[in-house]
Amino acid sequence: MPNRIYVIRTALIVALGGFLMGFDASVISGVVKFIEPEFNLTKLELGWSVSSLTLTATLAMMIAGPLSDRFGRKRVLVAASILYAVSAIGSALAPTFIILVIARMVGGLGVGASLIIAPMYIAEIAPPSMRGQMVSFNQLNIVLGISVAFFTNYLILQFADSQAAWALSLGFDGNEWRWMLGLETLPAVLYFVGLFFVPRSPRWLLMHGRKEEALPIMQMAVGNVAAMQELSEIQKSMAKEVNKEKGSIKDLFAPAMRLVITIGVVVAVLQQITGINSVFFYAPIIFEQSGIGTDASFVQAILVGLVNLVFTVAAIALIDKLGRKPLLVFGLSGITIAMMVLAYGFGEATYTLTPDSPAVVVETPEALVPLVGQTFDSDVAFKDALQEALGEETATLYESRLITEAITMNPTLILFGILGFVAAFAISIGPVMWVLFSELFPNRIRGLAISFVGLINSTVSFLVQLVFPWELATLGSSMTFLIYGLFAAAGLVFVLMVVPETKGRSLEELEAELVRTPGT
Repeated sequence: MPNRIYVIRTALIVALGGFLMGFDASVISGVVKFIEPEFNLTKLELGWSVSSLTLTATLAMMIAGPLSDRFGRKRVLVAASILYAVSAIGSALAPTFIILVIARMVGGLGVGASLIIAPMYIAEIAPPSMRGQMVSFNQLNIVLGISVAFFTNYLILQFADSQAAWALSLGFDGNEWRWMLGLETLPAVLYFVGLFFVPRSPRWLLMHGRKEEALPIMQMAVGNVAAMQELSEIQKSMAKEVNKEKGSIKDLFAPAMRLVITIGVVVAVLQQITGINSVFFYAPIIFEQSGIGTDASFVQAILVGLVNLVFTVAAIALIDKLGRKPLLVFGLSGITIAMMVLAYGFGEATYTLTPDSPAVVVETPEALVPLVGQTFDSDVAFKDALQEALGEETATLYESRLITEAITMNPTLILFGILGFVAAFAISIGPVMWVLFSELFPNRIRGLAISFVGLINSTVSFLVQLVFPWELATLGSSMTFLIYGLFAAAGLVFVLMVVPETKGRSLEELEAELVRTPGT
């Protein structure tokens, strides 16, 4: 019988890397509002401040898998924990935009490594009956990190506005974004310490001929009888590969790998192209576009984190019962509907400044007088008019308050659309993607294959984050969300037609079924 306590404890510690990834990635959602005027950033520079972390995460994914094959999964995760701490401290103390970006990019190296290696390690130590849930712990921790980042961002704003003596002495007022980024140091140190209490991956040990070390770990995880049976299966699988060269990029594109690599690539693209990191990284900005104001936008961002958490827990409870494919079908259907709701909601909005509105801009209220009484049918047209009247810098500074004054729309519809999207993502392609990655690829090239599809996933994520502020400014909110919805609909068709069910199967069994040469 599996030692559930041992497996769960080990998986939770390793998955703390997911918490750091979620926190590191999402904390920037509260930071962008402060650094844009402080460093006088353009929209693409603002996008770069967010996406720079993902760029180096993408680079890290290229080498994390091969490094873990050589040095071990655990050692790579320890290195990632150090990178997280260095990034948090450097970001909090950054005197310039360039230094901030460099510090974020250091953290991206940790993100890339932990995002790839943590689910791989967990899949290699967990028994088949628990593997889906255990690998999903990594996604659970990612959403916990996202939720905590939204909450601490809001809390820091309240501390800064409180004018309490202790808050002023700690420099919260005027340094909000520095505190937001610096808090990550605490979980990074905890992760570093916790990793010393987990064993090495038993499959990695076997790959390096260290059976004596691997067997006790497997016995602790799955029980004596199951450990011997699993050991036999792994050795048989390795024996088939004994005369083959070490896995290389060329092997990924061999005819036998065609099905699994196609599934991996499409799912990797689909997870990001539907816009999830636009929501997580820019949530307060999106809600501000619906006219609810800054404080309310941060509160609603917390709600996004909580919904994400609840539905990720639901996915963990269901993934080994219902299976991977039913969750994907349900979730992608929900994502498509939610994005169409958002496209409709923003598309119906109008923007009209009243005679009292110019007073919002204290410095130059007379500049807005020509716009009073005009009705704009799109957010793009309204923002362009503001920039023409006030200048780009002043318009950016007061944009949120002026949208709140001018907009006529249903903000509740936008809230439900965003929450529906997050719920559908969290119960499906969010956690399921990483479970599939840990299951699809054969032992010999698993590290390389997961690095490859993870690289593609991260590249798409980088591009989505980079262009999102530009999309809002150029295409508008309605068209941006419509595009995401169309991608989700296309992905739903692919899942229905191509993706297999993998629940309850050993890694070796899946390899025998899915990795085939033509004609077999």
